[in-house]
Amino acid sequence: MAKLNELRALYSEVDALLDGWSCEDSTDCCRFGVTGREPYPTAIELFELERAVRARGGLPKRRTLPVAEERRCALLSDEGRCLVYAARPFGCRTFFCERATEPTGKGLRATPRNEIARLGRAVADLSSRFAPVDPGPRPLSRATASWRR
Repeated sequence: MAKLNELRALYSEVDALLDGWSCEDSTDCCRFGVTGREPYPTAIELFELERAVRARGGLPKRRTLPVAEERRCALLSDEGRCLVYAARPFGCRTFFCERATEPTGKGLRATPRNEIARLGRAVADLSSRFAPVDPGPRPLSRATASWRR
């Protein structure tokens, strides 16, 4: 599908833009209750995510009980890894916590905000062409609630 290829190209652009940025491996960003923030993927991003979830056979049943105040992302494995990392939405790709550092070690002050904003608008525009009557981005946790097998 051409529009999914466009989305993947935008994702490649943002990944290249942020190449060398790092954050310690805490996955706090996948615990929405901890950060107080949650990605709001667009219709085309949710389509790509659901395609990736189906390709891996669905989301597994949790082996551990969730901690309510953490509000873990449904796409996070019990081992703390994103189950569909290559298909993660724009909001996950551009989430910067206070531990994020750029290649030179300067930290968040050097975040390429204008380019990130431009790419975010491009994803939104693409999604509106993909699903013109879609109501718009929605919280990831709400959108993925029915994807468990």
